[in-house]
Order: sequence, then C-alpha cells, then structure tokens
Amino acid sequence: MVRLRFAPSPTGFLHVGGLRTALFCWLYVRKNHGKFVFRLEDTDQKRAVSGAENELIRMLEWAGIDIDEGPHLGGEMAPYRQSERLEIYNQYAGKLLDQGNAYPCFCTAERLEKLRDEQHAKGETPRYDGFCRNLSKDESARRIDSGEVHVIRMKIPEVSESIVLNDLIRGSVSIETGQSEDQVIVKSDGFPTYHLAVVVDDHLMEITHVVRGEEWLPSFPKHLLLYRYFGWNPPQFAHLPLILNPDRSKLSKRQGDVAVEDFREKGYLPESLINFIALLGWSPKEERELFTLPELVEEFSFERVNKSGAVFDLEKLNWMNQQYIQKLELDDLQQRLKPFINKTPYAGEAPSLFRKIVKILQPRLVTLSDIENRLSFFFEDNPEASDAEVLRVLREENTKQVLANFLKQVESVQSLTMDNFGELMKNVQNETNIKGKNLWMPLRYAITLEKEGPDLKLIIDFFGKERCMHLVQRALEI
Repeated sequence: MVRLRFAPSPTGFLHVGGLRTALFCWLYVRKNHGKFVFRLEDTDQKRAVSGAENELIRMLEWAGIDIDEGPHLGGEMAPYRQSERLEIYNQYAGKLLDQGNAYPCFCTAERLEKLRDEQHAKGETPRYDGFCRNLSKDESARRIDSGEVHVIRMKIPEVSESIVLNDLIRGSVSIETGQSEDQVIVKSDGFPTYHLAVVVDDHLMEITHVVRGEEWLPSFPKHLLLYRYFGWNPPQFAHLPLILNPDRSKLSKRQGDVAVEDFREKGYLPESLINFIALLGWSPKEERELFTLPELVEEFSFERVNKSGAVFDLEKLNWMNQQYIQKLELDDLQQRLKPFINKTPYAGEAPSLFRKIVKILQPRLVTLSDIENRLSFFFEDNPEASDAEVLRVLREENTKQVLANFLKQVESVQSLTMDNFGELMKNVQNETNIKGKNLWMPLRYAITLEKEGPDLKLIIDFFGKERCMHLVQRALEI
C-alpha cells in the first residue's frame, strides 16, 4: 500500500511550502488509495511552540486535507510524536555503534568552534575533522561511564563514493559522499537529530514515498547510507522545487505572508489557496487553472512537477480567490463572511439586510475581509467624498443638471426600485438631452462616491427613494 507522510516540526505556523508538501503527498495518496500519515518531528524541544501541533492539524483540515494516522488519531504505527519514540532511536543508534558505523564524539563546543574558525581562515568548508572517530571502544566506554558529555556521529566512508538517487521529479541525481561530514545522529541530551529519526521512522512506518523540498537534496547521501547500514530498502524520493518571491529569492516572511493562517485571516478561501498552491511547481495536462480537490486528485502526478522554482504570484492568488467567491451560493458566502462582518460596528444588523448587501458586493470581493471596509457605505448617512476625480465631476454644470432632474423625477414616484429606475433615467435623458456616461457617471458618483462599484441598479434598490434623494442632494451641495 502507498503510504506518505507529512512530518512538520511544532515550531510555529504552517508555511505555504509545508502546505504544498502536504497537499502533494495527500493527492498522491488519495489517487492511489493509500494512507496519509501526520507525524510530528518534535525532537528539538527548545524550538517547540505550545499549541503548534493542534494548529498545524487545524490548518490542514481547514484546507481540506484529511489525515488517516497521527498523534490525535492513533494508528498501527504509533506513537506519531518523535519525542515519544526515544527508546526506538536509542535502539537503532546502539545497532550502528555495535556495527562500527557510528561512534561517540566527546569534542566540546569550544573545540568545534575553534576548528571552524581555523577552517574559515584557510578558506576551507567547515566540517568535523573525525577527531574522535578512531577512539577505542574501551576508551569511549570509560569516558561515557564517567559521565563525560558526548554525541553520537555516523561514519561517512573514508573513500568517497557516488550515491545515486532516482528522484521522481529530477531523475538520476548523483552526489559524492565525501561532501558530507560525520553527521551527529544523537545529541548530547539523548534526542536524535533529524537524520537518524527520519530514516528510522520512515522505515518502521512503512513509508513508500518521501516528498520534501529540494533543500534536502544534499542530505540524501547520509540518509541512503543509513538505509544501507541498517540493511533496509529506501522509499522513493521526490524533491520539490523551491517556492520563490517575485524577485526569484526564496519565499520568506520578509517579503510578505508565508503562513497559511495569515491567508485564512485575510479571507482567502481554502479552495482557492489549495488550487493556487497546487499550481506552484505542478502543471496539469490541460491549459486550465481552476480545479476542485477531486479534480486535482484525478490529475496529479509527480511526473508533471517541474524542477525549477515556482514564483508565488499574489496577484494570481487574488484573481483566483475572486473567481471562487463569485461562484459561491449566496447563503454559503454569507456564512463565510460572518466572522469578518462580526469585526465591524454593524455586526448586529439584520441577516436579511446583509443578504442584500452580500448580493451587491459579491462580484467585487477579492477576499472575504474586503467586506470590512465596504459596509460603512451601506450604513453611514452622510458619507464624505475623498476621490479628487469624483469631486471634480460632481462640481461640473452637466452633473448639476442631471442630479437636479433626477431629484425631480424621483419626487414624482411613490418608491424608487430597480424596476422603475431605468424609466426614470430615460426621463432625465429626454429632459436634459444628456446621455451615455455623462448621464450615468454623475449619478454613480453621487450615490456611491466612487468611480467604479457594484451594479448601480442594485444599490438604488437597496437604498430606496429617501436615501437616494438624500445622497443626491448632498452631492449637489458640493
């Protein structure tokens, strides 16, 4: 059975790069009727953030990525938190020591820092020099028994060899083992490093495919050596391209939002964010851009993932989000807008009123949070015009004629609705001999105080006779 895992560290929010990794794993699992495993890599206790585990799971579920096995669900391969698997790692570290594929290292932080400084001064790449590699087992045991602080390092072969990886995305990749140093696999506090824990866990949890970012490519010789030392067959690997800023630098918080939580708080729909993330590095067979999750499952394959970095284009995400908002049923959209409406002073207004407002604004919303800045227009009695172009047009003689005649026409009817609005405007046109944009623009500016906006008929119908007359009268006084 196909088994893929998403294994974040509980060090903060879910990065969009992490969401893409989880998504690609999940799509492949669902297409192949396998299992999607959530594993928490929490061996670095100093960096662990309280509540991060629950938040990571919550964001995956918000995005529509359901989990088959994990610390909150259990499963046959439990436990799924690395901090609860220390005895397992110690057992396998002991096996490496017994085989002579690892050794205790007693070098102090001061010695290692001095070594790095000397190597820098010589223009060399800093790396461990194997100082403790050839200590006898007796001496190592004596120093351990005396309580001397130590780590455990894996041995890299003294004679460099080419390790070849058949990557699902990049094809054959070859890296020399000599580029790696004797890596620490168990820290002085007894916790394993990523390199040992990930190999042991992926094997014991029967992970068939490992999906991770290309920044891990330099580590694969160490990992494949560990598989060799243990006598295990490695899983298949897929190294994803980086996600980049528009300037081609690696996506980072310095240039904008990178946490899934940020996009959720700003009112991006999970459907659009997932659709957008899926297209960062993956190309569908057809020339199309909008996909539902089931469609992505059907279409996805690692063969169509690109090798080159993918640019995070916020404008494209905004366009996509707007497309999804426009497709929502009105009741669904109103429900999703509720948390954002509740942040405004108008939260207590009648739901029926908001339904009309949502219908008017739906074509204009790029994100759900846009509603927060647009509600005052519907509730403020005396809005002030601030746009210079709007103010200029409202002061023109042509505008004064149109607005004055509009007031005259409206006074002659009992009510003003979208049904009689068109006929009234025809009367204004006939009496003023003004037509086209010179007829419609003054009224839009007077009612909305904006150059562009929602359908004017819907706004007229929402405001009704008295409110429209009040707004037009105010515009005449500008």
